[in-house]
Amino acid sequence: MSPSIKKYIKILLPILLGVFLIWYSLSKVPLNELLTYFKSANYSWIFLGMFCGLLSHLSRAYRWQYLLEPLGYKISLGNSVMAVFAAYLINYTIPRAGEVARASVLTTYEAVPFEKGFGTIVAERVADLLVMLLIIIITLFIQFDFIYQFFVQKFNPLHLGIGLFGLLVLFFVGVKFIKSSTTGIALKIKTFVIGLLEGVLSIFKMKRKWAFIGHTIFIWVMYIAMFYTTSFALTELNNIPFGAILIGFISASFSIAATNGGIGSYPIAVYAAFSLFAIPEAPSIAFGWIVWTSQTLLLVLGGGLSLMLLPVFNKNRVLKSSPNKDEV
Repeated sequence: MSPSIKKYIKILLPILLGVFLIWYSLSKVPLNELLTYFKSANYSWIFLGMFCGLLSHLSRAYRWQYLLEPLGYKISLGNSVMAVFAAYLINYTIPRAGEVARASVLTTYEAVPFEKGFGTIVAERVADLLVMLLIIIITLFIQFDFIYQFFVQKFNPLHLGIGLFGLLVLFFVGVKFIKSSTTGIALKIKTFVIGLLEGVLSIFKMKRKWAFIGHTIFIWVMYIAMFYTTSFALTELNNIPFGAILIGFISASFSIAATNGGIGSYPIAVYAAFSLFAIPEAPSIAFGWIVWTSQTLLLVLGGGLSLMLLPVFNKNRVLKSSPNKDEV
């Protein structure tokens, strides 16, 4: 398969999956019923959720400065904020293209070399991945009894124990194989893990590491707050357990990687998580669409304004950094 075909498949597949999942969610909850939930929702809670989302994005933009300072670059907060919002918007068109665009904004308007700017974004992703893993561990601890009972009811305890033991054996065999391998996919995994560890260690070498860690925690607290506060918009979800919120949030977060910006996949992921707690499908899917729509609206508005304002905001910078005709 040629590289160009692979490229188009990577672009088209998430879009097609998103379209299918939109159809699937509408087959579960008809559009007119979905609109009824939108009309009856308490928009005070929705706007509060959007505000929490906005705070997380602003904190992400501010945190980025901590990664760039050790490299010798002090960027303006305005450019950092607009680059972050522009990246989110562009990710809705081509997956992961937003990260490239975000680094390109710094190259264009702050004279930060692309590879250095992109490297800081990768380091950010490492920090975010660690926090996500921490949230999953905390959720497993809080909901241990529920998760244990769920699996015991679904699977034979003996088979479950054998399966877990088998997974542990495969894990240790896999680790040993990857450590000793020097070619193929095992080498790629080893390189990825080494890079991940280097990224983690680089965070602790930063001059303002505790401020960076503080912002990272704040970003994810705001993500969860956004999800939680929006649940109060629907009366059917007012008594939802916080454990369901955490599992729904984790499921929804992973769905964003499945399609462009989570289109179609986000409400289905929320419904799949909430169904474990016997929460009816109609309010679950409607809630997923409400959260996704409100946050997408925030990112589209913020990203659109950012793309328009970046050249205006940096007009004097661009003129100043442009080469003098007499010097060319």
